[in-house]
Amino acid sequence: MKTANKNREQIQRLALMALLTALVAVLAYFGGFIKIGALASISLTLIPVVLGSALLGPWAGAFLGGVSGVVFFATADAAFWFGLSFIGTVITVLVKGILSGLCAGLVYKLLEKVNRYLAVLASAVVCPVVNTGVFLLGCLVFFMDTVTSGAAAEGVSVGAYLIVFYVGLNFVFELIANIILSPAIYRLINIKKK
Repeated sequence: MKTANKNREQIQRLALMALLTALVAVLAYFGGFIKIGALASISLTLIPVVLGSALLGPWAGAFLGGVSGVVFFATADAAFWFGLSFIGTVITVLVKGILSGLCAGLVYKLLEKVNRYLAVLASAVVCPVVNTGVFLLGCLVFFMDTVTSGAAAEGVSVGAYLIVFYVGLNFVFELIANIILSPAIYRLINIKKK
């Protein structure tokens, strides 16, 4: 009987991982069509990453974040970034996706014993913060010439240019969407842990 329960749980986890992977892929590919300004696109991709991190663990979150990065390479937005630096784009996109999922999962694990809903809420905050933070670091490391010339053309500081033109409302929207939707969806599909 224990083997049957264990097999059932493994099948449920695998099915959930497959569902979340498909959801990440669809949202990563089509999410970029929601635009704010010339560069910023809104994505809901981090929501299934947070859910996978909470329900299946940090490594599942890292995998889902990596899937998001790989799918991004097939989008129209990728061409802009590839034109600036192919290697910089690959490193930045993969690292930000993987680390955002991994960190969300680690935060969830850290707080899970205190309160699972607090844990998923904290993960929903950490995921877009890490995602955006690594993106900004990638901009500074790989795309500094473009950032500096853009800032000069707009007559603003490099920091202001990054925040206004590269992050802006995108981060705010992703953070709010994650804070509202991740805990709500988590509550609906929570797998009871034994």
